[in-house]
Amino acid sequence: MSGFIFKRLLSSIPTLFGVLTLVFLLIRVVPGDPAIAILGDTASEQALQSFREQMGLNEPLWNQYLDFLGQLLSGSLGNSMVTGEPVFSTVLEVLPHTLQLTVFALFIGVLFGVPLGVWSAIRCDTWVDYTCRVISLIGISFPSFLIAIVLILIFAIELPWFPVISNPGGSFSSSLYNLVLPGMSLGLLMTAYVMRTSRSSYLNVSSEDYVRTAKSKGTPRHIVILRHTLRNALIPIVTVVGLYMGLLIGNSVLTEIVFNRPGLGKLIVLSLNLRDYATLQGLMIVYAFLVVLVNLLTDITYGFFDPRVTYS
Repeated sequence: MSGFIFKRLLSSIPTLFGVLTLVFLLIRVVPGDPAIAILGDTASEQALQSFREQMGLNEPLWNQYLDFLGQLLSGSLGNSMVTGEPVFSTVLEVLPHTLQLTVFALFIGVLFGVPLGVWSAIRCDTWVDYTCRVISLIGISFPSFLIAIVLILIFAIELPWFPVISNPGGSFSSSLYNLVLPGMSLGLLMTAYVMRTSRSSYLNVSSEDYVRTAKSKGTPRHIVILRHTLRNALIPIVTVVGLYMGLLIGNSVLTEIVFNRPGLGKLIVLSLNLRDYATLQGLMIVYAFLVVLVNLLTDITYGFFDPRVTYS
């Protein structure tokens, strides 16, 4: 297992290197001068030049790139151009809120998506199946921010059950209460994807010979569903959950903005407005690392559901 994890981490290095290079170049293509954005239009030319020199913005691009890689190899994400604070500490302050939102949405997606998908497959070509398929299609078609706005209009304005602005602070119960609406807006999106995958995967496995043999031997129906069919249908479901975990992290950006919730998304928008290169680079690095980590955990999870999977 440890050898497999080590090989996967090594194979992820070229991907991370490519992503980091692309992020470095794209951020510097963004229109606008960070010196003017931070110091203001009324700043003197001398102050602007001093700021560019201090931040290394007047150096050649290749030299800035080497400095960028040197900071990463030393374990630093640099300092914010606006506040001067270490980017790593700033990210650590808001990262738990984004992870909390993502994990809650993932829990909602699996909790509702798998049972509804299996139920739809069992009742194939009935009104239950058609209803579940229409719901999943609607869920996939709607963007997460639109779902968030609809939930706010219904459950925060018309029915004032939940707050419009999500405040993750306070006790555990208060934090969970403020997490319901933003978590549901992402969770409904995840439910749609998991539901469709669960249905198709269950239908594929249910036609296998060993499932028909179990039924012909008089095996109880719930054992056929859970042990013989669903367990062998979980591999595609786990794959989709791992793939769309990265999608949830990306969609959390818009959800945090809609609910005015602290997190990586809100920090990205603020850094973009201020042209804070260092903070943007740090955030993109964290996003890339999270996606690689989720893919690794997905591969490891396969072995728990399918004993034929070997780690070599």
